[in-house]
Amino acid sequence: MKNGEFDFGGGAAERKPRKQLPVSVAPPVQAAVPAAAAAPAGSAVPAGDNADAAAQAAANALALANARKAVGAAAGIAVHVAGLDWQAIADELNAHGYAIVPGMLGADECIAMAAQYRQASLFRSRVVMAQHGFGSGEYQYFRYPLPSMISALRQSLYGPLADIANRWHELMDMEARFPPDHADFLARCHAAGQQRPTPLMLQYGAGDYNCLHQDLYGEHVFPLQAAILLSQPGKDFEGGEFVLTEQRPRMQSRVEVVPLKRGDMVIFPVNHRPAQGARGVYRVAMRHGVSRIRSASSGPTARHTLGLIFHDAT
Repeated sequence: MKNGEFDFGGGAAERKPRKQLPVSVAPPVQAAVPAAAAAPAGSAVPAGDNADAAAQAAANALALANARKAVGAAAGIAVHVAGLDWQAIADELNAHGYAIVPGMLGADECIAMAAQYRQASLFRSRVVMAQHGFGSGEYQYFRYPLPSMISALRQSLYGPLADIANRWHELMDMEARFPPDHADFLARCHAAGQQRPTPLMLQYGAGDYNCLHQDLYGEHVFPLQAAILLSQPGKDFEGGEFVLTEQRPRMQSRVEVVPLKRGDMVIFPVNHRPAQGARGVYRVAMRHGVSRIRSASSGPTARHTLGLIFHDAT
């Protein structure tokens, strides 16, 4: 996005033929985790893996969610995030351009968070997408101070994602590096005039959709972001799939339709990601969007999503 709005820009993919993409991008997070959460570390769902693996990942996510309830929802987010299998998440991002973290939020947490959309005091601005050619539906940007759960998610996810982001930038010969603490990165944004918070909540009803775009807000761009689906597919709505496209050099674009359930989080690139080619690593440009909501059980408020972007806006 640019100036707080969606930015549909972004250059073509650029070949960077020297370095080789490793099997793993980032080392596993070695964080202190309470005993209740340490055993069943949460993990990304491998793309195309079997039903048993998906069921085990969901069970692990539930165990972590239950562990964090014991210390309070917002404080427990850090426990949950530290217990995630960041090696698996890095590998999925490397291989497919996205990683799914099942059950990042529980059903009750999703319902409570979606209800915040009606609390105007929490938000700094509202955008009706059709008025700008962005699609159909609407979204609102949270204002500072962020709600405690959203602040906890943003702060705790940033650290391990910064490890991956720095490795990606090294592979793609991109100069920017990211400090381990989110507050330090935000200070960099704010010094450059990017002072408006970017976490947002999106709302869709029947017939709504989100055009392919990139969330670029200024000079300083953190290369990864996350979204959490707060509504239940098949119950609250039909359609509305999360979609990623990958623009590859001298090739047709590749499309991924990402399967999400309520509470699942998807991590994906803001703009570029490294990909392995025959001559080494090259950049591919990514865009994301949401397919048309084919039907909705609750009118214009059927599908809610929390978007977590780690840089602020001009």
